[in-house]
Amino acid sequence: MREDDAYRAAAMYYLQDQTMEVIAGTLGVSRSTVSRLIKAARDEGIVRIALRRPSGTGADLGHRLAATFGIMAHVVPVRERASEVQRLEQVAMVAAGLVTDWVQAGMVIGVAWGTTVTAIARHLTPSPARGSVVVQLNGAANTFAGGVTYAGDLVSSIATAFDSTPHLFPVPAFFDFAETKEAMWRERSIRRVLAVQRRVDLALFGVGALAADVPSHVYNAGYLDDAEMAELAADRVVGDVCTVFLREDGTYRDVAINARATGPTPHELRTLGRRVCVAVGAAKVPALLGALRARVATDLVTDEATARLLLEHLHRESVAG
Repeated sequence: MREDDAYRAAAMYYLQDQTMEVIAGTLGVSRSTVSRLIKAARDEGIVRIALRRPSGTGADLGHRLAATFGIMAHVVPVRERASEVQRLEQVAMVAAGLVTDWVQAGMVIGVAWGTTVTAIARHLTPSPARGSVVVQLNGAANTFAGGVTYAGDLVSSIATAFDSTPHLFPVPAFFDFAETKEAMWRERSIRRVLAVQRRVDLALFGVGALAADVPSHVYNAGYLDDAEMAELAADRVVGDVCTVFLREDGTYRDVAINARATGPTPHELRTLGRRVCVAVGAAKVPALLGALRARVATDLVTDEATARLLLEHLHRESVAG
């Protein structure tokens, strides 16, 4: 089998888009011989096949987010016309699979309650991790007393999936007074949970937004009154991570209500190991941007539409700035 025959067959097939029958007739050989000639052209390096990833796909968007924010970005393809609830379910399924793969024996898993993490918990496959612990990262009680059971059930369900020991955090989401929080943080029972939180190997949390199609639990379950919501808006707050509020630029330290919040701050989160942030929806883009600028995450799990909107938001900022 001559090399020039392999070249001619490959050129007609790949460059001229000719069929096997046409190539066989032109060269005066059988279709099976044409197939062998084309294979030989590939094997001998006459043909080199390269694939170009289309821009805007999940992998491309993930690479761009990773390069921009220094994170691992897991971008989930979801059909364009899917509702936000459907997109959240798809992303939650992928996030649950990733978390299951990452959890190992003896790990401390930190969980921040919320709508997104609740969706992830529903999709966890039981996968015993001997000696592991699941600890609640932020308090949940509010003036209506509805959050304790909600958060406790969530932490317990994740602990059950990994056959782990649950550690609940029996404090409100927000204290009425910063001085009360300071006093509680000196209590031995609270210090014990805080010590477990500081040993977290994998933290799992969502991003809350002041307005979203799938409402963030902290904004629709009695945790904040009208005056506090107005105060957050006046302070340019766009959302929260672990019930610690932040602005789009990632700042949070001078947001007054944070002195009363019981979740870990972005600075405290950055001392932990793997930090998995899961977020879906156009309304969450400003809050997600603030979270990424505050460097709370090592891993981001989102869908293509949200990833694209986030990058477009950044582009508009750069053009305007």
